[in-house]
Amino acid sequence: MPSFFNPTRRGFLAGTAALGASSMLGMRQASAAVDWKRFTGTTLEVNLVKSPRSEILLKYLPEFEALTGIKVNAEATPEQQQRQKTTIELSSGKPSFDVVHMSYHVQKRQFEKGGWLADISSFLKDTSLTDPSLTEGDFAEAGLAFAKDANGVLRSLPFSVDYWIIYWNKALFEKKGLAYPTSFEELASAAEALTDASTNTYGFVARGLKNANTPVWTTLLLGYGSSPLGPDGKLRTTSQEAVDAAKLYQRLMTKTAPPGVSGFNWAEAQSAFLQGKIGMWLDGVGFAPPIENPEKSRVVGQVGYGIIPKGPKAQAAGTFGDGLGVVAASQRKEAAYLFCQWAISHEMGARLLQAGAGVPFRQSILEDAKVREGVKMPAAWLDAVVGSGKISQLALPVIIPVTEFRDIYGVGLTNMIGGADPATELKSATAQFEPVLAKSEG
Repeated sequence: MPSFFNPTRRGFLAGTAALGASSMLGMRQASAAVDWKRFTGTTLEVNLVKSPRSEILLKYLPEFEALTGIKVNAEATPEQQQRQKTTIELSSGKPSFDVVHMSYHVQKRQFEKGGWLADISSFLKDTSLTDPSLTEGDFAEAGLAFAKDANGVLRSLPFSVDYWIIYWNKALFEKKGLAYPTSFEELASAAEALTDASTNTYGFVARGLKNANTPVWTTLLLGYGSSPLGPDGKLRTTSQEAVDAAKLYQRLMTKTAPPGVSGFNWAEAQSAFLQGKIGMWLDGVGFAPPIENPEKSRVVGQVGYGIIPKGPKAQAAGTFGDGLGVVAASQRKEAAYLFCQWAISHEMGARLLQAGAGVPFRQSILEDAKVREGVKMPAAWLDAVVGSGKISQLALPVIIPVTEFRDIYGVGLTNMIGGADPATELKSATAQFEPVLAKSEG
């Protein structure tokens, strides 16, 4: 599996003087050739997923409106609701939005099959619409693979890549004389050593809620040298590796996680970690900002950011990504494209990275020394980003029924937290999902 990006520390620090000087000028100053006012008076409807990434867009939205004269009505809704809403509206042929924020790892195949996204290839080549710094060559290879359809047509602009890392509480580790784990077995042992229910302290937390929990298991599965779907298109979900990954999930979530974890999505896991009573939390790098915010966190300055430890057969960082697309049914495609371009501009990408809210797909941002200097998150966070990029692998299969995949296996995983046998649950889930997958490929 290709790495999403593979920057080195040298790459972060060795930006040229010219690049450094221009780094924070941003899209507005750098794009005199673009007629930003061309669609003044237009109103756009933008559908976003509620996340730290969309919060950055919403925060600076007035700048885009001032730059373009375009009025933007942006709605950010929780992930599951947003996916249901977009599917229903896009299927109807009359969506209420012009721009859609999409999770590539969940929606790419579905959007392609539905023909729901506009071809923006010509927009990218139009010098009156696109800043010259925005080229296909500036995107990480896997970002382009996500953004283009099976025929190589550009259907969206890659926005942010999210690697899964381990957030760990250094103070709790120090109390127990523990070092950061280097293997899955050390991870589980450390989690157990850190757990003391009498003081409400728990060694590990992750998503336990059905559907949301499936990527936790598939991320662990990568460490066993496997993935849910083989190159032959057949499920590997009853293999010994799949069962072993599920057993590790069960061990962590039953022996070392807080009560009620079967109802946790990322927000509940994050909230628990911020209280200072959790040893480790496995989730995406983009959830880091509140950890270093003294108004929200009791663990400021006490948190380590670690690359996921080695599994029995491999070390792999589960990787996810999202993008912004212009809806095919929109009557305001060029104006919508301007919004997408602004959202992934050098300036906005720098803000995303510097806030710790996400990692842009554009290589020029990651390699810019000036941007690197402005990253407010601890150096360990950026080290985790860079290191994870070197061992990046897709954590979910790129299939149309990925939501059903997450739903069906998610129920099994939640059952495991309740004590059910992992092998039995995976066998049952696979029997349910096989016909769904076969139908989607038919």
